[in-house]
Amino acid sequence: MSPKFVPVILAGGKGERFWPLSRKHRPKQFLCLDGSGESLMQATANRLLPIVGNWDDIWVITSGMLAAGVQEQLPSLPVANLLVEPEGRDTAAAVAWTSLEVAKRYGEDVVIGFFPADAWIGDIQAFANTLNSAVELAHTQSAIVTLGITPTFPSTGYGYIQQGASSSEYQGLKTYQTLRFTEKPDLATAKDFIASGDYTWNSGIFIFKAKTAISELQIYAPELMQLLTEKGVSIYPTLPKISIDYALMEKTKLTHVIPADFGWDDLGDWNAIERLMKGDSINVELAKHVCIDTQGSVLYASNPDEVVVTIGLEDVVIVRDGDVTLIVAKHRTQEIKQIVNQIKENKELDRLL
Repeated sequence: MSPKFVPVILAGGKGERFWPLSRKHRPKQFLCLDGSGESLMQATANRLLPIVGNWDDIWVITSGMLAAGVQEQLPSLPVANLLVEPEGRDTAAAVAWTSLEVAKRYGEDVVIGFFPADAWIGDIQAFANTLNSAVELAHTQSAIVTLGITPTFPSTGYGYIQQGASSSEYQGLKTYQTLRFTEKPDLATAKDFIASGDYTWNSGIFIFKAKTAISELQIYAPELMQLLTEKGVSIYPTLPKISIDYALMEKTKLTHVIPADFGWDDLGDWNAIERLMKGDSINVELAKHVCIDTQGSVLYASNPDEVVVTIGLEDVVIVRDGDVTLIVAKHRTQEIKQIVNQIKENKELDRLL
């Protein structure tokens, strides 16, 4: 008999490196970035739906600012399955609270999976097969399972997982004990990781039984669990602000990783659009574009009637959205977040957030 599985979509992110398209009430997960007509959140839910069979077992956790948007994006999601955080306290609080709530409904033997709302996945069937293996591993061995993505280039924007000895095999997929997590290494270190052959990218997807997560969080994040258990969600604004990676994944001895190759990108900034869509084209054009001698560039306009005209440009990103035009060198797109922070400090520009 297959274990009960409940997927949870983490949908509280801001996606600031996709500004100006991504804004406070329209974050990255609500956007369609590939021309498909389907937002990243809708794509995430739709790839999970066939695995669980119905909407009753899909959950979402998000912020109060985005709750109405989530309901608009996912109209079939039961209201009772939408957890609304009073204040963002990073992913450890989100995972802890959700695990407690899911366990109340289904019992502590339920297997829970957490999924970022804004990742791109290419091979849906391979994803489903990998996920089924992870659920079995989490169920039979009380493991905390992560999905590691086989690296295709030495990224400095992703976290890495070092795999140790092979622990088991499920449905033809080998699983490995996890040795360590490393956040966003420099380029030389990333190259060394890939050359070693025993590192994968951290997908931010993890699967475990509710009671496994709850007991491990009680050991490694006791303050967080005590406050939530005793006070409930009302205590949320005072909870420690820490990621689940730092609070649990880097400390627990129960983590296993399944290396996966189903086509994945976390769509961290505008350069990800080029990775997904460029092909043999000179530029990636999600806008009407008239140009002379422009190449290696990404162009986006939210209004289909607007035209972007360029002359003599190379390796830039140009984004037109409403009353903002962003022009940035591709190798500096990570700095968009710094611009957003500057705008936050200027009350006259608050409307642009």
